[in-house]
Parts: sequence; structure tokens; C-alpha cells
Amino acid sequence: MAKGKVYLVGAGPGDPKLITVRGLECIKACDVIVYDRLASPRLLKHVKPGAEKIYVGKLPDRHTMKQEEINRLLVDLALEGKVVTRLKGGDPTIFGRVGEEAELLQEHGIEFDIVPGITSAIAVPAYAGIPVTHRDLASSLSIITGHESPDKLDRSIQWDKVTQATGTLIFLMGVAKIGYIAEQLMKYGRPPETPVALIRWGTRVEQQTVTGTLATIEAVVKAADFQPPAVIVVGEVVRQREKLRWYERKPLFGTRVLVTRARAQNSELADRIEELGGEPCEFPVIETREPADPDARAGIESALQQAESYDWLMFTSANGVEYFWRWLRRFRIDIRRFNRARVAAVGPKTAEALEHRGLYAMELPVKFQAEGLLESLEGSLKPGQRVLLPRGDLAREILPRDLKESGLEPVVLDVYETVIAENQDAETLELLLRGEVDVVTFASSSSVTNLLQVMRRMGVSEPAEALRAAEIACIGPVTAKTAREAGLSVAIESEEATIEALIGAIAASRQAKRFSNEGGAD
Repeated sequence: MAKGKVYLVGAGPGDPKLITVRGLECIKACDVIVYDRLASPRLLKHVKPGAEKIYVGKLPDRHTMKQEEINRLLVDLALEGKVVTRLKGGDPTIFGRVGEEAELLQEHGIEFDIVPGITSAIAVPAYAGIPVTHRDLASSLSIITGHESPDKLDRSIQWDKVTQATGTLIFLMGVAKIGYIAEQLMKYGRPPETPVALIRWGTRVEQQTVTGTLATIEAVVKAADFQPPAVIVVGEVVRQREKLRWYERKPLFGTRVLVTRARAQNSELADRIEELGGEPCEFPVIETREPADPDARAGIESALQQAESYDWLMFTSANGVEYFWRWLRRFRIDIRRFNRARVAAVGPKTAEALEHRGLYAMELPVKFQAEGLLESLEGSLKPGQRVLLPRGDLAREILPRDLKESGLEPVVLDVYETVIAENQDAETLELLLRGEVDVVTFASSSSVTNLLQVMRRMGVSEPAEALRAAEIACIGPVTAKTAREAGLSVAIESEEATIEALIGAIAASRQAKRFSNEGGAD
């Protein structure tokens, strides 16, 4: 059997978007990914279907797997002919023990690549508003391990030389030894008033920072019950934090948001959450698909073949637009056959989906709901006109009902089905059940219903009760009504049924909450 290959990859400091392009390529290519707790679990969604995931993470009080066992595991997997990605937090060459792993691979003749990552020593202070160098404050820095016991620290660190060697000192893994580290630095010449910062879980939603001086920092850490993992920064650059704390000023900083939209639609909402400083947890509970029933497919073809008979094409969602075009391609129906029809759309995203295909909606409703469509088209609709409504099977009946009552002939065409998504992430559900999700978003009534069903299917007997720790955010009044009827307490409701309005409402709510809590921890 041919030997496999091992990629020794730095995952970066925690924010999954700080992985390198090369690192992401290795994740996508591997047969097995071996990862630790400092690598963002959100990176795992990029592995190919069927790839094995092996957790070998270490906690402060225990090791899931000893380093020697990890080394041997990489060798064994490669000898089985597998492509292995060893995903390590930060940069694998900075206190990552990558040398030990690479040496054993070399001894067994196994090919390997070392893929550098963004080290937490630089990135974490940057996310706390602390540049590790500054023209006026520090032109050099040292990166030092702080994880060892005091006697080992004394053997591995020449305190008399390190203390004054560079303007900025960065200690990794030294929270438990902060008192001893501060004591040694003062003993060998650093002034007691030297600024110090500790940043916990930097670049992640849990990021927390405490500051003090060499004389006070141990007491500050104890008072805050500050726990590892954290990066320690010593030096005048720490003073820059008050002016440059850019990340913590973002409106969704510290906010974990559950996204329940269909997987194909998650990216827009997830990207906006990240842009505003939050962390999206993707937990899609709905999927859209073409109707499987042959009679339904035949009905779609029949309706589309009557293209010349329609006076109006009315689209109520971007999904309706997408699937409408899929069926046109399937049945080879030229869009120009609808030249008699005027086009209307519910909401700007629906109109945008049409524009991408060269069609411009004649009218847009003010409310971005089906109810608003007829209001905005008042005077244009005439009795006897034939209206084609390409939509999903769960769409509300209010629009075809109102059209019929107005004397028009609605032709309802279910071009896609909405079903419960499969293969939800159990780890994300655990976050939700532990109360570690701040906001749960619903972008449709079906996402409300399906989330509750999915939670029951995954063993949660009272899903509405389990969601009480999080704020419920709904896109518009229709979805909010469904959520309330399901027993959920809706805390955030956007006035318009758009993703941008939903994000704005969430950001406003979180900022108001933050301001009401001012005066708390840094």
C-alpha cells in the first residue's frame, strides 16, 4: 500500500477566517483531520464528505491524547495510505511541537508539508487593539512560553536577559504563572508601572481582556477569575488599547448567533454577522428541493407551456425565482414566451434575483410581504387577468386568495418543496442547550417549525423551554407570529422582512443591552 501524506497546518488564533488559503486547501483535501481545541470547530465544515474527524485536544487539567500518541497516530494514518491534516491552533512552529511530529514522520519516510498559520502572539493582541510593535513605543518583541512550572521557567528563560531584551514581551500559556512572571520581570528591571494585558480566547466570540501593571496584574487576574487560554502582553504598547480596540466596538462583539436558514442561503446572514463582530453558528433546519412527485412535475411543465397566456408573473421569494428558472431550463422554455406578462416581486432580494436574470420587477411592495403587493399594484391589476405565482409549497394562501377576490385568475405553481434538513451538527445543539448561544434567528415561519421538530428528533423533549436562554429574532411580523404561537418569546422583530433589517434589529438590541451593562468587566 502506498503511503499517505500529512499536512501540519496552523489554524490561526481562533477566528476561522484567519486560516491561510493553503491551510484551507489542506482541510478540504484530507481523508482524516486531527485537530485540537484551539482550532475553530467551524473549520471542520470544510472537510469533504466522509472524511474522518479525530479530536486530540488538550485541556488545562487533562490531555485527551498524549503528544507521543498523537505523533504515532499521524504515522499510522499515513501508513494506511490516507491524506492527513493535523490542524493546530495558531502557528504550528511556535510552541506547537510540530518538530516532534515532523521528525517521526521523517523517520518513517512519510511525506509532509508544514503550513504556517497566523500566530496568536500577534493576532490576539491585534484583536484587543494592541499592536505588538509601535514606532514610538516598541521596535522589537519576544515570544516566550509561560506554561512551565516556576523552576522550569527559570531553567528555560534567562530572566536577566529577557526582561530588557525587547520592548514588548509576549507570553503564551502563562495565566496560572502571571504572578511569578510579573515578579521576575520587576526583579530584573521592568518598572512596576509597566502596562500588562491578558487576552482570553482572542479573535473569538468569547474574547475577554483585562489590563493592569506588573505590580497589580496578579490581583486583577484573581479578582476577575480569569482563566486560560490567554496571551499576555507586557510593554508600553498596551496603552494603545484604549484608542485602538476596534474589534470590541463592533455592534455584535461577543454575540453568538444561531442561523437556521437553508444551507444554500446561510452565507449572506452569516457573513453579515461576522462583519459586525459576531459569531454565526450555522444550524440549517430547512432544505429546498424540486418536487419529487411525477404529477407535480407534469403540472409545472403544463403551466409553463402556457407562457403566452399570463398577464402577470408574481414572485414572492428569491427561491421562487431560482427554481422557476431551473424548470425553464429543464423543459427548454424560452423566457421570451412570457413577453405579454408584467413582472412583480415581493421584497428587494426577490427583485435582485430577477435582475441577475435580466428581468426588472414593475413594482415593489412597501411592506415586503404578500399583503403589500396588491396595495402597491393598485390600479395596475384588472379583473380577468391571469397571474402565474411560482413559489414554494409552504407559501401562504393570502396572495392567491386576494387576487381571486379581486377578480383575477391566480395560477399557483409550487416550483419547490421545503423539507426538514438532515445531518445537523450535534456540537452546535450542545452550545444551544448549554446557554452559549445569545441569539436564535428565524428567517421564515418554516424555520421556526422545523427547528423545534429537529430539536425533538435530536432528543430535546421541550425545545421551546430549551430556547429560553437565547433571544429570539424574527424576520418580520409573520415569522414572529409563528414563533409566538409555538411558545417562543420573541425579543427582536425586524419591521421589514429582509435580512438587512433583521441584522439591524439584532445589532440595535445587542448594543442597547451592552450600554445598559456598562461599568462591568473590560
